[in-house]
Amino acid sequence: MHIFTLLADFLTYSVMKMDSTTSLASAVHFFIEDTTKIFFLLFIMIYIIALLRAAVDTDRIRDYLKGKNRGIAYILAALFGSVTPFCSCSSIPLFLGFTSARIPLGITMAFLITSPMINEVALILLGSILGVKFMIFYVVTGLTAGILGGFFIDAIKAEKYLTPLGQQAKNFKTRDEPGMAPQKLSLKDRHVFAKDEVKSIVNRVWKWIFIGVGLGSALHGYVPEHFITDNLGKGNWWTVPGAVLLGIPLYTSASAVVPVAETLLAKGLPVGTTLAFMMSTVAASFPEFMMLKQVMKPRLLLIFFIMLLVFFTSAGWLFNAFY
Repeated sequence: MHIFTLLADFLTYSVMKMDSTTSLASAVHFFIEDTTKIFFLLFIMIYIIALLRAAVDTDRIRDYLKGKNRGIAYILAALFGSVTPFCSCSSIPLFLGFTSARIPLGITMAFLITSPMINEVALILLGSILGVKFMIFYVVTGLTAGILGGFFIDAIKAEKYLTPLGQQAKNFKTRDEPGMAPQKLSLKDRHVFAKDEVKSIVNRVWKWIFIGVGLGSALHGYVPEHFITDNLGKGNWWTVPGAVLLGIPLYTSASAVVPVAETLLAKGLPVGTTLAFMMSTVAASFPEFMMLKQVMKPRLLLIFFIMLLVFFTSAGWLFNAFY
């Protein structure tokens, strides 16, 4: 979002008078831009979802998704994720909203995996470099990862590893209470419920946002680009998972990482290795895991991490084999 970049530019270079060529300035700029963006989305998206939760019968939606349409629900969640222009951290507010609305975990996970993996800006920019076939293959890969991830999470019944986040809709009655129909709330009542939901979630995750983005910004500012090409440019099988492991802590946005990816390609880094690195920087990050820590127990966090490692590595090997 351009407004957050402009704000970070103003605060870093005009207010703090930092030299834009230094690593410290790069780290500070990154920290300001991403924390303001994440908090803005956290407030807006949680509020909107909570407002909708208070206005509609979420139990009926949940029961529908739990039924025979579960396979379709994975596909729809992945497709929805593919058209939302979010990075890994920006996807978390929607994920938290879906979780607090008690949407099945596998469906929310399909969205969480796909949303940062498929970014329209990255698609257009990379497609201009590598062609239309690459774009199609990339989209199919991202959607497949989301659908398989959602199916796997439900198959292992991972709900038991989920720590409920936020207050449930105790301001109104739901069909979970025998004999009770959903209560109609006024706009003012829905606003109060949504405001309380935002407050509850933000109070749980704000410090983890600062810690996670702080770690990511430090690595973003101080890890030189040539380190990647020097160590991962030989095309050995292990360079793809190596690129994934390196990319996760370097968290950045899709539009920001595309110029880096173009440079890496120009310097001879294989397409699949470059893509695996790009996916891991955009679709997985310290801030993301810090926030998910409030929703997921350690075992589920580990499962999620391994899933991402498998998906990104497999995609990298596939692209190296075909490009």
